[in-house]
Amino acid sequence: MRFEVPQFIEIEDKIFGPFTWKQFIYLVGGAGSLFILYTFLPFIFVIIFGTPIAALAVALAFYRYNERPFVNTLESFVGYLMHSKLYLWRKESKKIVKKEGAATQSYVPPSSSSLASMARKLEINALQNKR
Repeated sequence: MRFEVPQFIEIEDKIFGPFTWKQFIYLVGGAGSLFILYTFLPFIFVIIFGTPIAALAVALAFYRYNERPFVNTLESFVGYLMHSKLYLWRKESKKIVKKEGAATQSYVPPSSSSLASMARKLEINALQNKR
């Protein structure tokens, strides 16, 4: 018995003429916003505020950045702006180990138990700073 395997599953179907469903929604949303601006504001303000809205609607519908839809890039950008950007770095000091009869220096990394205790202290400190 033969089964047909779907081909080109990453390509979205064209629903409204040459537009996919998402493209159509972005364009209709942008056009609706422009219509509301045109209805309630003088024409000069429609041009000032409508140009970025129209550009955003067209970018959302057609522009692809790094082979990904522009909405993914916009979502990542907003997420970056909204989340905290606290990066902690603490310089580790090198421990000197002296052997008998020789003045050699070597680095001794912290043990796994001390790493776990440092991680727990950082978690507790972060939780206390949130309050």
